[in-house]
Amino acid sequence: MKLISLADEALLALENLAESASGLGVPTLRLGVTGLARAGKTVFITALVHNLLHGGRLPLFDAAAGRRITRVSLQPQPDDAVPRFDYEAHVDALVKERIWPLSTRQVSELRLTVEYESASFLTRKLGRGKLHLDIIDYPGEWLLDLPLLTKDYRQFNAEALVLARSPARASVASPYLSELARHDPAAPESESDARALAKAFTAYLAGCRAEEHALSMLPPGRFLMPGDLDGSPALTFAPLALPEGGQAPAGSLWAMMERRYEAYRKHVVRPFFRDHFARLDRQIVLVDALQALNAGPDALRDLETALGQVLTSFRPGKASWLASILTRRIDRILFAATKADHLHRDDHDRLETILKRLVTRGIEHAEFSGAQVDVLALAAVRATREATVRHAGEELPAILGTPLPGERVNGESFDGKTEIAMFPGDLPSDPESLFQSLESDSARAHGVESESQDEAHARLDSSHEDDLRFVRFRPPHLERTAEGLTLSLPHIRLDRALNFLIGDRIA
Repeated sequence: MKLISLADEALLALENLAESASGLGVPTLRLGVTGLARAGKTVFITALVHNLLHGGRLPLFDAAAGRRITRVSLQPQPDDAVPRFDYEAHVDALVKERIWPLSTRQVSELRLTVEYESASFLTRKLGRGKLHLDIIDYPGEWLLDLPLLTKDYRQFNAEALVLARSPARASVASPYLSELARHDPAAPESESDARALAKAFTAYLAGCRAEEHALSMLPPGRFLMPGDLDGSPALTFAPLALPEGGQAPAGSLWAMMERRYEAYRKHVVRPFFRDHFARLDRQIVLVDALQALNAGPDALRDLETALGQVLTSFRPGKASWLASILTRRIDRILFAATKADHLHRDDHDRLETILKRLVTRGIEHAEFSGAQVDVLALAAVRATREATVRHAGEELPAILGTPLPGERVNGESFDGKTEIAMFPGDLPSDPESLFQSLESDSARAHGVESESQDEAHARLDSSHEDDLRFVRFRPPHLERTAEGLTLSLPHIRLDRALNFLIGDRIA
């Protein structure tokens, strides 16, 4: 699948040559942090940096456990045209205010320099090693645009309208579909018509993203996060039904929308891929599977589809020093199910199994290309503790935490100050059963069996609704030492993630 032109590939090769020459003294590793909306990208980066800077508890990170890391420091932003990741503000939000930092709104970058002692005796005699770690953060919505590079306007239209007319989106898409019905694609182009359709389509996408639906297939991503492109023609288009006869005359509304869609691909999606995505060495993909489970089977199926599409847009490959001089390939990809602290540890293996099933296409694509892949359940910042409570004479594994203001449990609303103990429920003992149910539901929806879609949805909802309760908690309160130092942010398996992503580069 060709995502960028030969000219772009040549430009990337020249940039790689320049970076390789400048990095002969200190090598650089570019780590991409991505994931769909609310997956926890900002929290992950902040926790990673905070634990490295403050010598956090990282027993499964070999270099830290072996006390080989001698110094970690923040460095000036390496790319003058890219905003700096605001680490300090995010740490203050987590540690001082105990609120979750704002979601990613734009591409940002942060450079850490890690100084270390080599694990090899001979290499250690040559002096300390040093590695620049460039962390690149970008909105999850933009990730959804990458598959558009291989789709023309007709393909985009066909897929978008099938989704909008699906039962899972019928109520949310109704205003947009009503607006669509009022316009003739073969009519003369009109700026007011284009704006009305784009506004209705954007409102529909925003409705799909709302927490009660938690749907993931929401391209074009910039419609939900336009930035300085807000109101530009490249963001003022929408899917249209194909005109009768399959053709539209020049100067028609269809031709106008097609032209703007192509401008979106050329001026928005392709530069993002070329300037940021295609320059990565390592990648972590954060997935909020619990939110999809909370929202129901439609959200889970939608998440699986979205991940399957975007992950095949990656550029994985086997690590090679010579090849990396001319072109970068992602040689390690970590898929991480976030918010593992919302479950008891007994369920973490099941959460990993669910994630592995969700990203099967991405794993196959990466491993076929020679990249190393790992899957884990993590909490970059652990907001809960584990406990055991007695209920009806039975001991149950529970979690302790302070729900966010407004969160509700059994009809009770919380103020953000009260700590509670709760049993979140168990994930299915056979996580594959979730996907067997989804496949069965899909077959029925296509008429293979007689059960109605409403009956199938009710059956799937009831299969987990009574068993699972996921509540959003405040960040933890960090104690201070006798010397007045704040402890590092607690986590679950952040050390294992670090070891996989950068451990080999500081061995």
